[in-house]
Amino acid sequence: MVNEQIVNRLKPYSDVIIFMLTLLVANYFWKFTVMGDEDGVQEMVTWFGLDITAPFSWMSRHIAARVYWLVSLVNDSVIMRGDHVVGFPNGHGSSIVWGCSGLKQLFIWLCLMLTVRGGWKHKLWFIPLGAIVCHGFNILRIALITLFLENHPDWFPVLHDYIFKYLFYGLMFLMWVWFVEGIRGPQRQSAQKSQ
Repeated sequence: MVNEQIVNRLKPYSDVIIFMLTLLVANYFWKFTVMGDEDGVQEMVTWFGLDITAPFSWMSRHIAARVYWLVSLVNDSVIMRGDHVVGFPNGHGSSIVWGCSGLKQLFIWLCLMLTVRGGWKHKLWFIPLGAIVCHGFNILRIALITLFLENHPDWFPVLHDYIFKYLFYGLMFLMWVWFVEGIRGPQRQSAQKSQ
């Protein structure tokens, strides 16, 4: 009786509970299985001991080139050092390492969309749309951090580890809500009315 009451009280929040559990499990699965040096640029990245460096290295170079282009629209003194560093003549800037590739967030996005209830007809276009939005936000995030670092290098920990990290997860949550309430929601409601 008590368990049934708890289940009934939690039922309206089941989607949010699934979201939070998926976010936590995906995040910790990634954290404990994908290994690499967060501070290095050319380090090896492994997954269960297998070398998966190539996609991370390619993505880091890709992100760095896009960040350089975006920052150069605002500040023409930006410099590209090697394949991974976008900076300024004063020596400040961003080193885009494997952890900045956005692949972790794309993995989490995929996990969120695979665990949410809803038809595959909509998921097949919404998952890639969300991946594109996450990729674009990642480039914008790193570009903004880089711009701030030119004159405020001491702001890096706050910007990188707190503000933009949680904005990224907030963006994924908003896209997930859009799917649940705007895309999946009307189908579920019309199916319930027809029964």
